[in-house]
Amino acid sequence: MKTSLFLKVAVMALPLLMASCASHKNKVEEQKPVVQIAPENKSFLDKVNDNKVKASDFITSKLKFTVEVGSQHVTLTGNLKMKRDDVIRLQLMAFGFVEAARIEFTKDYVLIMDRINKQYMKAIYADIEFLRNSGINFYTLQALFWDELFMPNHITISAEDLQKFTASLGTDDAVIKFKHNDRMTYSWLVGQTDNIIKMANIQYRGTEQSTQLNWDYLAFEMLKNNDPKPFPTNMNVSLRTTPKEGAEKEVKVGIKLNYLDDESDWETRTEISNKYREVSVEDILKRFMSI
Repeated sequence: MKTSLFLKVAVMALPLLMASCASHKNKVEEQKPVVQIAPENKSFLDKVNDNKVKASDFITSKLKFTVEVGSQHVTLTGNLKMKRDDVIRLQLMAFGFVEAARIEFTKDYVLIMDRINKQYMKAIYADIEFLRNSGINFYTLQALFWDELFMPNHITISAEDLQKFTASLGTDDAVIKFKHNDRMTYSWLVGQTDNIIKMANIQYRGTEQSTQLNWDYLAFEMLKNNDPKPFPTNMNVSLRTTPKEGAEKEVKVGIKLNYLDDESDWETRTEISNKYREVSVEDILKRFMSI
């Protein structure tokens, strides 16, 4: 595999993990609600919002990371390391033992490192227009990885916040929705008996393009610390951008985790060597769009 593909994987992962595009027909929208839960009767919403991993602030795992863009398909192994309310780090490996790229989301910034070509991009969330306009930040991304509800520009969801959500019951599953504004809508498909999120969906309807993200949770495992909430270990993410004019673009990403653990003995911030050259957000996104 050419080493340039490793940077392309990192470049594609940035806009993907930050939730910016439209996917296949939305399964949440296909769910026909039969009972509308009144805002004052939010017992179900309370249960889903409270259904979180509580026994550990750390999640670590081996990682299989696949990216598909058109006819291009790249598969890498690596590591995922997360600390709640602090950092999400993906380390992508070449040949199973050489770190080729690192993607690090912290509370304050996004860092992408191209280990092969010794370059990096570091930006605050407000520097990326879609994130700034839609209120997506580190806590949104954390909720997607940890299989939890989220709300734009919020760290946690309070009881008062839940009153702004709606829930509709189906035969086996429920649909939870939150409308952020006229352009942004968030939806979740949730099991009614176990209160576990099966899919998260973000829709953005812009004047120049519409984008949609589907984040599917296909498998779960119990953590070693016997936390009652199982953790997602197999996730498929589909991201599609539909511009008003021009060709539609789609990215598909698979994230498979193995050997879940709660290791805490690791540095939560990456130090950047002076041997690395900084590139701009525009450079990274330009590379992404040209793939």
